[in-house]
Amino acid sequence: MSHGKPGPGPSAVSRRTVTASAVLATALTALGGGATQARARERAAREQAAREQTAQAWADSGGLVLRLPAPTGPYRIGAVTLHLVDRSRRDPWNPGIPVRELMVTVFYPARAVRAYPRAPHMTPAAARSFTVLGPAMRPQLPRAGVDWAATPTHAHLGAPAHPVPRPVLLYSPGGGDPRTLGTGLAEELASRGHVVVTIDHPGDASEVEFPTTTAYRDDVLRDTVLVKDPRTDPELFRTLIGTRVADTRFVLDRLEELAVGRNPDAAGRALPLDLGRALDLRRVGIYGHSAGGTTAAQAMYEDDRVGAAVNLEGYLDHPAGAPGREGELFPVARDGVDRPLLLLGTDGFTDRKALERSWAAMLAHPRGSTVRRQLDGAAHGVFTDYAAFVPRLQAAGLMTAEGRAELVGPLDPAVSVPAVRHHVAAFFGRHLGARRAQ
Repeated sequence: MSHGKPGPGPSAVSRRTVTASAVLATALTALGGGATQARARERAAREQAAREQTAQAWADSGGLVLRLPAPTGPYRIGAVTLHLVDRSRRDPWNPGIPVRELMVTVFYPARAVRAYPRAPHMTPAAARSFTVLGPAMRPQLPRAGVDWAATPTHAHLGAPAHPVPRPVLLYSPGGGDPRTLGTGLAEELASRGHVVVTIDHPGDASEVEFPTTTAYRDDVLRDTVLVKDPRTDPELFRTLIGTRVADTRFVLDRLEELAVGRNPDAAGRALPLDLGRALDLRRVGIYGHSAGGTTAAQAMYEDDRVGAAVNLEGYLDHPAGAPGREGELFPVARDGVDRPLLLLGTDGFTDRKALERSWAAMLAHPRGSTVRRQLDGAAHGVFTDYAAFVPRLQAAGLMTAEGRAELVGPLDPAVSVPAVRHHVAAFFGRHLGARRAQ
């Protein structure tokens, strides 16, 4: 799940060590004792040793390079990162930070790309951090053997935008995930004529890289503070989602500045030509995965500027405060909403029963326009770049078939990736519209 699996805490090195150790201890505990368990431990050890040997071989060759599926729309894609600072809020995860900082990437239809370099999927610093934090938060991932910094995107940094107003989509990633894991879908939507803004939620995301240090932050890289699953802690989950909803509303505020010719970047870094003219803020949608799906639905409820939302397998209720009790529904599920909402799930989500209650409540509102769809043969991570990456990791001997099934399911990416793209793009195309290529 991406609602916030255990991850590193305040000290990067000590948190990572503790988390990795906890993961290993949990795995060993699950195996138990006795002859059958002993054989299982031996088999698991042999398989792990083989994977480690394979990972070392890949590492010696420079590491496996993963590829994002090519976007299918008619537009070439530009991209720019923005550092946004909300001075009206303190950071909820670090009391020493007196403001709320965000990093976002804007993907957009580009007028010309020839002279502009491809954007990396992850920066070198973020990739080094993810090499440790990724497997710590999701033990199915390999601990070595992948060059996470080598994956190129299909977007060109700083390319001039098509000066035609486009629908604007915000993306909120799963709990603990960086915005970069939503790049493939963002590129697809941009290639079809949308401006897509992917949002990092610092303190929550596994790692966020800022352009510079500040007086209150002495490192450009900020790691997650999550040390347990927020679904096990009602107050933590409330803070997580409340912060994310406020983040998305603040991003919309800054996009309004951009649309009227002002530069919202905290350092005033140069913007791509005509980027502001590409924003049609009369047509705004939001989508998100897992905790980001919760965020998307609730943000639409709270902000009338959002005209449509897609929830990719996110709960619409709070965790229960005690065993045997039901958690409080989010207002969007309690009251309903009069704008289009797509609930898109999988048959392989391990917590489908818990998800069902709040989704059923959402669908029960007679005045709403909520629809539900399901992707079969898939699991929770299929809505992210893992859909393309994980099968490649398995084919390279760096991940087990069981690990793949847990993360994304057995469905071939040649089927799953187009299916997710179709559901999301068709929904926003129907409710927000998108101009044809010009």
